Amino acid sequence: MNVADVRRERRLLQLEEDAVSFARRIAQGRLDIARAERERRGTGAQPEDVARQLAEVLGAERGGGSTRPPRSTEVPLDHPIVAELEALCEAVGFGAVATLDGASLDAAISSLEEFERRCSSLRRDLFGRIDALTAELVRSYRDGEASVDSLLDEG
Repeated sequence: MNVADVRRERRLLQLEEDAVSFARRIAQGRLDIARAERERRGTGAQPEDVARQLAEVLGAERGGGSTRPPRSTEVPLDHPIVAELEALCEAVGFGAVATLDGASLDAAISSLEEFERRCSSLRRDLFGRIDALTAELVRSYRDGEASVDSLLDEG
């Protein structure tokens, strides 16, 4: 594969990783909402308390983020993995999470957890492939197979 092909493949994988990461973040937020509802039911708190608790949950610092530098991303909402998450949420009744019975709420949480796990696994795979392509680019530049000036074409 030549340098242009490696760059193109890496860019396609990065776009896919962007979509998977976006869907994963949305799934995590929805899990937070569903878990907050389950906790509310367990403590007997009033439904209006959930909004306050949810603001705390969603505002909490999450550790363990990516060490990769941020990139500008735009994920199309019709991307297959985003559409899959939306279909899953519709199927489990997520739009009416406060009115789900206990078993349905637990099933919704379980389904979202499984989706998040699959996204995490897919992200790891994509990162591995992206890293391998990046290493190939570095090797090409280091060994003189590609010109550093060509980096300006990457834009």
